[in-house]
Amino acid sequence: MTINGIVAGVILMVDYNKAFETAVAAVQSEGRYRVFADIERIRGRFPAALYHPNHTDDVREITVWCSNDYLGMGQHPVVVDAMRDAASKVGAGAGGTRNIAGTTHFHVRLERALADLHRKEAALLFTSGYVANEATLSTIARILPDCVILSDELNHASMIEGIRGGRSVKRIWRHNDLADLEEILKEFPDDRPKVIAFESVYSMDGDIAPIREICDLADKYNAFTYLDEVHAVGLYGARGGGVAERDGVADRIDLIEGTLGKAFGVMGGYIAASAAIVDAIRSYASGFIFTTALSPVLVAGALASVEELKKSNHLREKHQERAATLKTILTDAGLPVMSSVSHIVPIKVGDPVLCKKVTDYLLDRHNIYVQPINYPTVPKGTERLRLTPTPLHTDEHMQALLGALEDAWKALKLQRAA
Repeated sequence: MTINGIVAGVILMVDYNKAFETAVAAVQSEGRYRVFADIERIRGRFPAALYHPNHTDDVREITVWCSNDYLGMGQHPVVVDAMRDAASKVGAGAGGTRNIAGTTHFHVRLERALADLHRKEAALLFTSGYVANEATLSTIARILPDCVILSDELNHASMIEGIRGGRSVKRIWRHNDLADLEEILKEFPDDRPKVIAFESVYSMDGDIAPIREICDLADKYNAFTYLDEVHAVGLYGARGGGVAERDGVADRIDLIEGTLGKAFGVMGGYIAASAAIVDAIRSYASGFIFTTALSPVLVAGALASVEELKKSNHLREKHQERAATLKTILTDAGLPVMSSVSHIVPIKVGDPVLCKKVTDYLLDRHNIYVQPINYPTVPKGTERLRLTPTPLHTDEHMQALLGALEDAWKALKLQRAA
C-alpha cells in the first residue's frame, strides 16, 4: 500500500508495508523476535503436548515447562465436565455485552464465588486479567479527583497501560522498597487521593511484595491499595485467595485483581472490592461496558475451578513441593538459578540470542518446551528461562529436564552459577 505526496515537484511514495517490515527487522536484529510454538495439549496428560513444527509433518510429543496453568486445572475433570455441561445447556456464546443480553446466570454465580473467595462484598468479571487492570486503573484515576498513582517499578504492562490511560499523576517507586514508597507518600497531603498499585507475586523474578507493610503505609498516609494477585490466586492461602489471604491481610486491601487464566486454568480476569467500588467500575469502565461478555462455557469452567480449589489444599501443597524440589535439583547442579521465594523458577542466560538458542536446543534435541523471556518483559541483560513446575511434573520429568539443560549449557558454552 502506498500514498502519493509532492515535495518540490517530485512525487513521493510512502511504502507502508516497508515501514512495518523495518519495525519487525529491528526486533529480529536485537535477538528478541518472538516465535510462537504450535502446540496441542493432550487432555488428561498434562504436561504432555503435541508439537507441530512449522511447515512440516513431524508432529511429536513434548513436555511443557512454561505453562501458567500452574495446577493443571485446565485439564481437571471437574472443570472440563462443567464446560461440557454448560455448552449442552446454554450453547456457546454469551450473546452480547453484559449490558445487552450478555449477563448469564453463570456470570452472576462466578462473581459471587469470587467475592466470597476474597471476602469482599462484590466482584466483577472481565475478558482477561490484562483488561481488568487496564480498565480498572484508568477508571479509578478518572473517578478520584486529582488522583496520584504510586506504581511499583516492576508492575505488569497492563497496570502501566491502565495508569497511563487514566492520565493522572504517576509516581514510580523502587521495587518492593518501603522506604522509597514512604518518601513519595510524604510529598502529598492526606486529603489528596493516592493509589498504591502493586503485585503480590512478580512473575519474572518470583519475589513477593511485603503486603502487610505496604498496608501499614497506606493506613498512615490515607492511601488506597490496589493489589494484582494474578500469579497468586488459586496458589496461596487456605482457599486459594492469594498471598493476601495467606498473610491474613486481604481485609486491608481495597481492591484485589485476579485472573481465571492461570491457576484456575480457564480464561478471564476480575476485580473484588466493596460493592460501591465494583459498581462504580461497572458503570464507568469502557473496557467492561463495550466488550462482549465471556462465554458462559468458560465461566462455568472457571466457577468449577474456583470452587474446587476452595475446598482442597492438596494441589497447592504439591505445587509448592514441586517448585522447591526443582530449585534444589537445578541449583545443586550448578545451573544459574535466580533467587525466588515463590513457585517461579527462573534460570539466567543474560543474552537474548543465546536465550533463544537454548530454548530451540531444548525443543529440537530433547522435546522440552520452554519459551525464552527477553526484553521488554525483563530488563536487557537479564534474559532467562522461566520454568513453572506443576503438581503434575514428576521426578522423571525433572531429571529429564536437568539432563537436557546440562546438555544445552555444555553445547552452547553458557555461563554456570558463580
